Amino acid sequence: MSIFPVVSIGLLLLLAGYVFYGRFLSRYFQLDRNARTPAVELNDGIDYVPADKSLLLGQHFSAISAAGPIVGPIMAGLLFGWLPAMIWIIVGSIFIGGVHDFSTLIASVRHKALSIGEIVRQHISKTGFLLFLVFIWFTLIYVIIAFTDITANTFMAKDANTAYGPAVAVSSVVYLFLGLIMGVCLYKFKVPLWLATVIFIPLVLFSIWLGPKLPECLLNMFASPGVKGWGFILLIYCFIASVIPMWLLLQPRGYLGGCFLYGTIFACLIGVIFGNFNINYPALNLKGLSSAFNETKSLFPVLFITVACGAISGFHAIVASGTTSKQIKYETDTKPVGYGSMILEAVVALFALSTIMFLIPDPANLKKDPSDIYANGVANYAGLLGVDFSIAYPFALLAFSTFVYDTLDVCTRLGRYVFQELTGWHGKTAPYIATLATLAIPFIFLSVTGEKAYKVAWDVFGTSNQLLASLTLLGISVWLWRRGKNPFVTLIPMFFIMVMTFWSLIMLIIPRAGKILGGGVMDVQGMVVLVSSVILFILAVCVIVVTVFVVSRGREKPVRD
Repeated sequence: MSIFPVVSIGLLLLLAGYVFYGRFLSRYFQLDRNARTPAVELNDGIDYVPADKSLLLGQHFSAISAAGPIVGPIMAGLLFGWLPAMIWIIVGSIFIGGVHDFSTLIASVRHKALSIGEIVRQHISKTGFLLFLVFIWFTLIYVIIAFTDITANTFMAKDANTAYGPAVAVSSVVYLFLGLIMGVCLYKFKVPLWLATVIFIPLVLFSIWLGPKLPECLLNMFASPGVKGWGFILLIYCFIASVIPMWLLLQPRGYLGGCFLYGTIFACLIGVIFGNFNINYPALNLKGLSSAFNETKSLFPVLFITVACGAISGFHAIVASGTTSKQIKYETDTKPVGYGSMILEAVVALFALSTIMFLIPDPANLKKDPSDIYANGVANYAGLLGVDFSIAYPFALLAFSTFVYDTLDVCTRLGRYVFQELTGWHGKTAPYIATLATLAIPFIFLSVTGEKAYKVAWDVFGTSNQLLASLTLLGISVWLWRRGKNPFVTLIPMFFIMVMTFWSLIMLIIPRAGKILGGGVMDVQGMVVLVSSVILFILAVCVIVVTVFVVSRGREKPVRD
């Protein structure tokens, strides 16, 4: 059977969800095109700047759609078969993730573009706000851990006959330097964006072409740090990217990364429509593939925390209420920007999932990293456009890495903001200290764990990310309740995802705690997972208890929107 009808049905369902359920949500939130948004009312030309919805859609989509909707669906597809992952991506993005993103964005717009944490402070309590911030900080840390290790693994040689990994490492370093130069050209020399695009996109493509053709001695030098070495180098990058001006690296690098994102989506679309690739991988594998993941895992609740993005992601709330809400020109733009971006991320997840559909389920393929599987699939798709595999494969790997860069530097910067807000530290040295504090736990984790540490961190990352989403929906539900609206559109998704994440935390805690209580010896990786899971569990329970206490007192707080 061809993958075309299967993926096409998924894409049509996502489109129908956007049109029909998106229309219902627009009516539910009573979007008013004539209402003055914070971007218009507080326009300062710096942070509050009204943007056209098409431009803002691209910016927001690029910010939220990093490697998460690629890694999670591929891991879940390998583990349970592609059908459960596909169903969760479609249903989750339409009824849970899309609602989460849309409601967070409109809530922020109606609260003078305040962050979701500040909204929690207004409608729950200061204690809830502080607990929520701590939870956000830990979530960002787990994101940094998972994606640092994933990227480091892409920089290593894939087998005895190829050195695509080190070649991608070379191209990646060149890509970052090109981003720096582009930033200087745009902001110091006032080079028009169109001209910078014409100059720097070909240069990045040239670096991709050049990487595999470099002398073996040079490629070996880039392979010499190993996975751990590259992990530490990436943490240094995170530190630098977090403290330098955004215009110097983050903005131009994000723009170039967006071009990669659209390029890979186009290649996948062409491949799915015209490739006539047959499905080889099983649709269902409910026992889990222990050979690929070292342990058998159950469909419930593991599926819902493994596909950590593509269906729902708490990280989106931080972006939506952090920067995007300050750029909404009309309230009605929150539907295409907030809800639409989540649907587009589900499209990315579906295409990523399609790369395992034609994968032959032999032991060698099951041991491949998600980045390898994705790059191989995209390279096969790009072959239909006449792109040679030797170019398409490193292009896809570098594209994968650029998505991760977008996650790493944004998460580190946000972690610095949250840490400074929690401690009240300000001044010249505060950003550096806050950044070091945010990167300290990832450094320790990567130091004590073995190879492919992301597989250890992914369960904790996915659980924290999804639990953050459920707590965000809880905060939004309290806001809607205080407005006198029935918050069923957010409460139902909140209950479902909260049950799945607490269930997952309990599954992470009980066997490891039982081993210690029984006098057993816990390895370092198991201890890290146990401590992390207990911290998340306690924080989440405290937020819920505080919320229930406040709600039990009635709608006594004034509505501030």
